[in-house]
Amino acid sequence: MATTDKIQQFFDTDYPLNHEGVSELIASFELKHIPKHSILLSQGAYDQKLRFLNEGVVRDYYAGSRKETNINFYTRPQFITDFSSFINQVPTQKNQESLTDIEVLELGNDRFGELMEKYSCGRNFITLTFQRLLRTKELFEYNRMTKEPEELYRELLIYKAHWLQELPQYHIASYLGITPETLSRIRKRIS
Repeated sequence: MATTDKIQQFFDTDYPLNHEGVSELIASFELKHIPKHSILLSQGAYDQKLRFLNEGVVRDYYAGSRKETNINFYTRPQFITDFSSFINQVPTQKNQESLTDIEVLELGNDRFGELMEKYSCGRNFITLTFQRLLRTKELFEYNRMTKEPEELYRELLIYKAHWLQELPQYHIASYLGITPETLSRIRKRIS
């Protein structure tokens, strides 16, 4: 399988737009191999790369003075860039870490800007991406504000079962906003 097959498939299925320019966009990416436990993005930095995860697992998290809170995991081929920071050139609030050795395709902000100027489908991609991010963020906030950890865990069993198989339990507990011990009690109760 070519290194760009997954990103091509992503655009074919997730962004079935006018594909004018997509081939040039995909050809502009560089392949990188990054070892496990590498920091990909740090709070306060500007995300300068459009990054597509080909292989591996990455977590997004916020880091306070006393704790880290996981907010998302990327386990399938998809973009992992902080689009708000990348497009608006503002400091990110997030941190990103590779939880496994990963393979990513990267494209610098300057080259991405050139392609966006050249092809109209790029603007559609950005608009759709921000619409999806907004929906995901609203759902995440709604769930955190209205649901109990056990209900959230039950939803993970249905919608993100692969997370429960691929990620350490302490990362799942952090995502749910509970301790690993509380997660163990929930798992025993519903098993």
